[in-house]
Amino acid sequence: MSTIARITSKGQTTIPKQVRAALHVEPGDLIAWEVRPDGTASVRRVQPLDVEYLRAIEGTLGEWSSPADEEAYRDL
Repeated sequence: MSTIARITSKGQTTIPKQVRAALHVEPGDLIAWEVRPDGTASVRRVQPLDVEYLRAIEGTLGEWSSPADEEAYRDL
């Protein structure tokens, strides 16, 4: 499925009806974007468990948050 949507000056867009149906998303649901190195992106519905898990491990990821890490990932 390929669908085109316009982005507003505020960076907002409407998720087309057929995409919302395919992703089973409704108002209030969360979605996650993944941007790949080749410039493509994917979006998926986030389950509440995913958010809880990510919040739980967020504090353990600080070891990868140094200026050297930021510099290394900037060039990717």
